[in-house]
Amino acid sequence: MGARIWTSIDLGPVTVPNRLVFSAHLTNYALAGLPTEQHAAYYAERAAGGTGLIITEEHSTHPTDWPYEKLIHGFHRDVIPGYRRITEAVHRHRVPIFAQLNHNGGQASSMYSRLPVWAPSPVADPLFREVPKAVTHAEIDEIVRGYATVAEHCAEGGFDGIELQCSHSSIVRGFLSPATNHRTDAYGGPIEQRARLLTEIVGAVRHVIGDRLALGVRICGDELIEGGTTIDDAVDIARIVEATGQVDYINTSIGVATASLFMIEASMHIPPGYAMFIPSAIRDVVDLPVVGVGRFKDPLQAERALEDGLCDLVGVVRGQIADAQFAAKSRAGAVDEIRLCLSCNQECVGRMGLNRWLGCIENPRTGKEAAHQRAERLHRRPRRQDVAHSGDVLVVGAGPAGLQAAIAARRAGRVVRVVEREQAPGGLLRLAATVPNRAELGDLVRNQLAECRRLGIAVECGVAVDAALVDQLDPADVVVATGSTPQRPWWIAEGVHNVCDVRDVLDGSADPSGDITVIDEIGFHHATSVAELLADRGHSVDIVTNSMVVGQDLGITLDMEMWWIRAGRKGIGQLTDLVPMGFDGAQLTLLHHPTGTDVVRSPDWVVLAVPPRAADSLYHELVATGRLARRIGDCLAPRRAHSAVIDGERIGVSLGINASRAGGCWDTVDNRAGSLI
Repeated sequence: MGARIWTSIDLGPVTVPNRLVFSAHLTNYALAGLPTEQHAAYYAERAAGGTGLIITEEHSTHPTDWPYEKLIHGFHRDVIPGYRRITEAVHRHRVPIFAQLNHNGGQASSMYSRLPVWAPSPVADPLFREVPKAVTHAEIDEIVRGYATVAEHCAEGGFDGIELQCSHSSIVRGFLSPATNHRTDAYGGPIEQRARLLTEIVGAVRHVIGDRLALGVRICGDELIEGGTTIDDAVDIARIVEATGQVDYINTSIGVATASLFMIEASMHIPPGYAMFIPSAIRDVVDLPVVGVGRFKDPLQAERALEDGLCDLVGVVRGQIADAQFAAKSRAGAVDEIRLCLSCNQECVGRMGLNRWLGCIENPRTGKEAAHQRAERLHRRPRRQDVAHSGDVLVVGAGPAGLQAAIAARRAGRVVRVVEREQAPGGLLRLAATVPNRAELGDLVRNQLAECRRLGIAVECGVAVDAALVDQLDPADVVVATGSTPQRPWWIAEGVHNVCDVRDVLDGSADPSGDITVIDEIGFHHATSVAELLADRGHSVDIVTNSMVVGQDLGITLDMEMWWIRAGRKGIGQLTDLVPMGFDGAQLTLLHHPTGTDVVRSPDWVVLAVPPRAADSLYHELVATGRLARRIGDCLAPRRAHSAVIDGERIGVSLGINASRAGGCWDTVDNRAGSLI
């Protein structure tokens, strides 16, 4: 890999040691409007991992801006002690940290503030659907003062720079965009006037921070909405920003955080580097350093963007959420050891939409850094040789749960052996990665297997395990991670053969053809992915769901819009509010529950995406013989991959703790393993 990514760059008065940026993103770690210990631990872990620059999540600049519950209220001086905890924690690793300032404007709700939301014009946002108040000149002055006040708080809190969010969710973006700025005064009309609020904020913030701190502006390159900001507008805005002579760098973004959010935090259906036309176009017309973003999964992609002159720095967010050591491993040439982000959006973006704290599907530590750091300060880590004599661990099942349990137990000092009935590891995730545009799911298993190899964990496939084999092996501990198995719903008549589960399609044990109806009772990728696979094979496919929308949870992971586009292109039908009541092999009877009427279809095949049942027979067999066993993942309760990984980590850590207690190898541990996961 080239060396450009590891060269330093000056952003005004701040020297950034390398070109990797942990860009601003929501975390939901705030409490009562204040930054927390978890913020400090979260950012410090990425600083320790070698990132070049950290830009925090947004800090609200005015009481009218409260679009979601766990927002940092930067306009209160009470935030300053929390700011200092964050900046001191990051500075210990000699990494600069900037604070992003923002007022979300009309892309907000009065739910929390009980105040009208402010915007340039009374244009309702398509997500919040609340008509905002068009701000007066006096209120515009108040907005500008708010930015200056928060900048002052950030300077006092030890930040090295300020970034103004004028991109995907901002009152400034609202003023810049012709789609939301319909004003006829000095703040509306041509681009120079629509940018007036931005230049006034730049001037006010620079006046407060002087030349001690860096100042950047994040611009939306294309809103992807009718009548909105285009790349040509963004280039003009960049010129205006540079002409102020008060800005040190420009950051970039794409889309609007409500109308086109699926393009801001793109899922694996959108290729890496998809938004690089924006920094490239801006970089052609300004001399300021420009940050590029756009689903960079590995340092090779980042280096290529730098070498091609598309940008001067690269924002890598989800990659460093998944692996805090992303930069350090890259710099050491250990690219194969990076825990690659899946871009699944389940535990990062998805949890934000559910008002939960940010996590990661494959990194159980993410979102719990503060708890882990407290435990590490309090308790001495075990020496591997101390714990090894406490007996070996047998993990049955090499899916995400079993592999994570093996990894965690080995890290805790246990000798681990993994056996898998199938000829390849990965469980259901291995099958899920075979459907169109979902191959990156397989990175989770590849990451786990790579870690198993580094830790010396034996993974044996093609081994069927029963209680007799367990007795023969006689491990000290048994972890059962045997997953789940399909179950046929009550409404399928006996002897019907033209029905199968989605996993039967994926593993090739069934080959449905002709007119196919897929039943979606899970509401995630199961039905939609298999429907696409079957449509690609030339079959006629409809999806039936008892919900109001097919694949309802795809909205949480920002996959819904692209699914609709693909479904339309492939001719996949979507029928909602229908409950299956019977299938005799010829007729499928569906109850339209809003009206209570029956709908009858005559598909050639029915494919089931319905809840499975736990494959826990081995667990119960072992318990019946008196052997202690632990079950995890779908074997415990069928859920999604993040739950499997968390189960595995929790049990693996507990095996180390339990072994140490039994053998007297560890100091007493007060924290329960579950509290860290």
